[in-house]
Amino acid sequence: MPSPVAVARLKCLASTRLCRDDDGQDLIEYGLLCALIGIIALGAVSTVGNTINSVFWQVIAQTSY
Repeated sequence: MPSPVAVARLKCLASTRLCRDDDGQDLIEYGLLCALIGIIALGAVSTVGNTINSVFWQVIAQTSY
């Protein structure tokens, strides 16, 4: 039969090892998410900007002759 002191000590060790502090992990996840959103937004704005630029130049070229 295990001693109550040993069981209590084992429970204490198990609870400290299984329950970790994850506060810093949230900040890293938000940073990575913001970076990903920024990269996607930059690509989308660049693509839309090039499309709008080419459409405007086509309209200008058609109206100038």
